[in-house]
Amino acid sequence: MPTCLVTGGAGFLGSHLCEELLARGNRVICIDNLETGSLVNIAHLRTPDFVHLNLDITNPYYVEEPVDCVYHFASPASPIDYLRLPLHTLKVGSYGTHHTLGLAKRHRARFLTASTSEVYGDPKEHPQRESYWGHVNPIGPRGVYDEAKRYAEALTMAYHRQQGVDTAIVRIFNTYGPRMRPHDGRAIPTFLRQALEDKPITVFGDGSQTRSFCYVDDLIRGIIALSDSGHHDPVNIGNPNEFTLLELAQTVLEITGSASEIVFEPLPTDDPQVRQPDISLAKELLGWEPTVALREGLTRTIERAGAEALMGSR
Repeated sequence: MPTCLVTGGAGFLGSHLCEELLARGNRVICIDNLETGSLVNIAHLRTPDFVHLNLDITNPYYVEEPVDCVYHFASPASPIDYLRLPLHTLKVGSYGTHHTLGLAKRHRARFLTASTSEVYGDPKEHPQRESYWGHVNPIGPRGVYDEAKRYAEALTMAYHRQQGVDTAIVRIFNTYGPRMRPHDGRAIPTFLRQALEDKPITVFGDGSQTRSFCYVDDLIRGIIALSDSGHHDPVNIGNPNEFTLLELAQTVLEITGSASEIVFEPLPTDDPQVRQPDISLAKELLGWEPTVALREGLTRTIERAGAEALMGSR
């Protein structure tokens, strides 16, 4: 039975990845110090083939049993978290990535790091291809997250080129689904929470900025396909269907039947105006593309998570 190690395995994406890896017949070691993850996300995974270790990966750590594949997903990922934990975010991207790559090297394991569309910054290329180098403000409030991920990519490629580690890089675009934290500050959990509570839906700016939203099941399927591919360079995984945030807010209102009104607030510093993945490489290399449309995904999220969880009632 192959053994997979997932850092950040008690987080939103990490817990879905752990769940799918178990379903595919793997043993899973989840590393998470619960800084932003939650035991609630992995409570249903209590099986002899699943182990949770409460470790801080910014410090050296070791796993004695053989590991076949390492998925590095640990990091504060929402603006609320990385603005609250700027130094920790940078340390996870640097020390945490270094220590986890070292573990993969020792075990001769396949290593996949979860990067982000934020490495593109406020892009001058649209849609964004993997060959685009980005337009990032390194000293802005979002820089701690953007540059941590850009550094993690550079470190990953250095380990591959110099140390021969079998590495992969996935650039994840906006993703949603059950187990999102209701108060993490990102658009979909915020809009769903506000709509289900019949409170005003807060749209930043005039709502014309765009995002591309991928349902979590589609994303996890693409990530595992990339891990299995043997490819080393970055690959975009996301849904290329682009929506304005105003369109998203209106869709949430329709699906929930909420009486909420839409209100507008000032745009945050360095908030990207456009975000859309070019997934040509993922289609060609992995035979992957998303299958869940936004309305269907939002409906599934409400049904699977439950209104109480989306409102933060548990």
